[in-house]
Amino acid sequence: MAIISPGFRGRRPQIDPSRLPPGQYATEDFPVLSAGPTPHTPLREWSLTIRGVVDRPTTWSWSEFGALPHVTITTDIHCVTKWSKFDTVWGGVSLDTLLEIVGTRAPFVTAWSDGGYTTNLPAQAITGGKAWIASEFGGEPLHPEHGGPARLLVPKLYFWKSAKWIRGLEFRNEDEPGFWEVNGYHNFGDPWKEQRYQGD
Repeated sequence: MAIISPGFRGRRPQIDPSRLPPGQYATEDFPVLSAGPTPHTPLREWSLTIRGVVDRPTTWSWSEFGALPHVTITTDIHCVTKWSKFDTVWGGVSLDTLLEIVGTRAPFVTAWSDGGYTTNLPAQAITGGKAWIASEFGGEPLHPEHGGPARLLVPKLYFWKSAKWIRGLEFRNEDEPGFWEVNGYHNFGDPWKEQRYQGD
């Protein structure tokens, strides 16, 4: 059963309706939803690995990750539970930067996280300025309840695709559904098409 933060009040700010995908409502809160306990990996033990069908499998320690070029991203995010939050501000490393290092033409990727969570994506959904490994939110280090020390950020898709507590990406020649996808969620998860569950 999903866990939701007790401070969630569901305020609904005035918004431009053209920014709100169908079936969503806007909130100023940042609800915390997870399928299990929150991991707290010490930074000295954290690493990020990209492996699978790549030219140069690579692992970065926290300090090595911190030395990569970081950018600031301002974006709207949309949860499958129907809340949307506008103009969220993140800091992190573009997936394009990481993929320039490892090299891949594989069409699919599986993200995996501390706690055993996985989610699958087509490679085209995370390339071309569409995805980041985020380690900051609102100018501060990303809190563990929101996926810190680092999470995948894929704002064009429902937020379950933005795997919290990210530890790696495995590129594949064939698609392999992840945790929520095996349990009935849509394989792609486009908010604008209301791709919440299988069959949507």
